[in-house]
Amino acid sequence: MKSRGPYRRHSTPFKLQLCQDIRNGVIGRRDAQRTYGVSANLIQLWLTQFDRGELNDEEAEASVIAEYEAHIAALERKVGQLTMELDLVKKTPRQPIAADSASSSIISGPRPALSDGGAK
Repeated sequence: MKSRGPYRRHSTPFKLQLCQDIRNGVIGRRDAQRTYGVSANLIQLWLTQFDRGELNDEEAEASVIAEYEAHIAALERKVGQLTMELDLVKKTPRQPIAADSASSSIISGPRPALSDGGAK
């Protein structure tokens, strides 16, 4: 038996547009079922709400605003997290770079130190 995932939530503008399309004859109920993967019972429920005036533009706008606010909150959390990480990186000491600013290579490594002539 296949396990079902979490319930899908459809936005109010989607429901409103689908109901308008069905009522205006742009798309049939069965086509909507196949195209969007929505059950016949759910489409009937939406059409009933649409006919009663329960699906309206104000509700759609409120839904969109709520989605935007949730998205803004998520972005604010991410900005806070990145700010904390940046502060941590700024506070950690850096590794010293090559002393005489000599270039080093991955293949050969750093250049050898010059001898002071003491060893013969």
